[in-house]
Amino acid sequence: MNQDNNIHKTANFAVLSVSFEKADAETRGKFAFFDDNIKHFVNEIHEENLGDAFVVSTCNRTEIYTTSQNYLLIAELYCKTIGVSLTEFMQYVNILKHEEALNHLFRVAAGLESQIIGDFEIIGQIKNAYHRFKKEKKNSNPFLERAINSAIQISKRIKNETGISNGAASVSYAAVHYILKNQTQISEKNILLLGVGEIGQNTVENLVKHVYKPKVKVANRTSEKAEKIAEKYKIPHIAFESLQEELSQTDILIVATGAQHPIINKSHFPNGKETLVIDLSIPNNVERNVTENTNVSLVDVDELSLHISETMLQRQKEIPKAEGIIREMTKDFIEWEKKRKLAPNIHHFKAVLKNMERNEMHNIHKKHKYVDVNDMQLSDKLIQKITNRFAKYIIDNPLKAEELSKLMHEILVEQPNNEFNEKH
Repeated sequence: MNQDNNIHKTANFAVLSVSFEKADAETRGKFAFFDDNIKHFVNEIHEENLGDAFVVSTCNRTEIYTTSQNYLLIAELYCKTIGVSLTEFMQYVNILKHEEALNHLFRVAAGLESQIIGDFEIIGQIKNAYHRFKKEKKNSNPFLERAINSAIQISKRIKNETGISNGAASVSYAAVHYILKNQTQISEKNILLLGVGEIGQNTVENLVKHVYKPKVKVANRTSEKAEKIAEKYKIPHIAFESLQEELSQTDILIVATGAQHPIINKSHFPNGKETLVIDLSIPNNVERNVTENTNVSLVDVDELSLHISETMLQRQKEIPKAEGIIREMTKDFIEWEKKRKLAPNIHHFKAVLKNMERNEMHNIHKKHKYVDVNDMQLSDKLIQKITNRFAKYIIDNPLKAEELSKLMHEILVEQPNNEFNEKH
């Protein structure tokens, strides 16, 4: 009858979030988390026996999701891993705990907490982040598994059942939207996309979709990736080593790289050519000093987000529907968790009933040399019905679960055993 207190994880679940709401793009860049950090971070968590955690780091947010009993130690370890001070981190972080943390995860997955409401790129980023951490972990975490799967289901339902993603307005689309609105004769402009990660690929897709025969080329440090994207969209690619030469002919440069420091600066634009630079990277991969060059203009993620207000007004009308789905799925999650927490009590109760059934069936068979199949099926149904009643009661009254389980054990197991021993 001993319960594993670690099964009930919402009591420990917490989110430490640094997002666009408190921190600008430059500040968010300081707290960005890179794949290179994962192995060390996970190993340290396990060595310190701190429970579990994974990190989602995107252009708009860096969030630590943890089931540790001490989230501040996780925060301290995180800051040590990325090389920032805990004091500075705490200036910008929002901390959510228990069901608020769960609700936050679901809202983020639904695109309700994105800088661009309804941005469904985030659910892919959450899935990928979790799976990258999972590869390094030694033990599975049923709570996090269920939470991520619920987040995925919420995202799917909201996408299918509401109009919150109508009028595509992701960061990658926002870049293309900005170009369409602010540039003339776009089909004649030489566009270079630097970086072909998830955001870079989405940007290419939006360019091809919304610009008639765009003159776009791609470049990437890893040439194989650039070749694959170029082949997929039937566009040219250039060697990364040819970047400087290509920039002299570029009208629009879109930077979607994932470097830890700026890789584009004013030295890349020495000729005074009119160039629009769009930086989709967090941390910024373009130094602000590029605008010191005549005719070079720079737009970053934060500025792009201001250019899609009309779409946002339409999407905001769909928020109540999305929140209704989240409430429904959160209720399901909490019910699952309660059942999981009390599963040992329920399984024990059912096992006792099954044991009583076996004994009675044995006695019937001993007396009549026969047991009717219909009787057995009826017996199974009764046991399941009684078990369901018991389960519902202790789930609805969790504080009475231990007391009632003990009482049932005394009535159904100990008392019959005592009576048997007295007779024999």
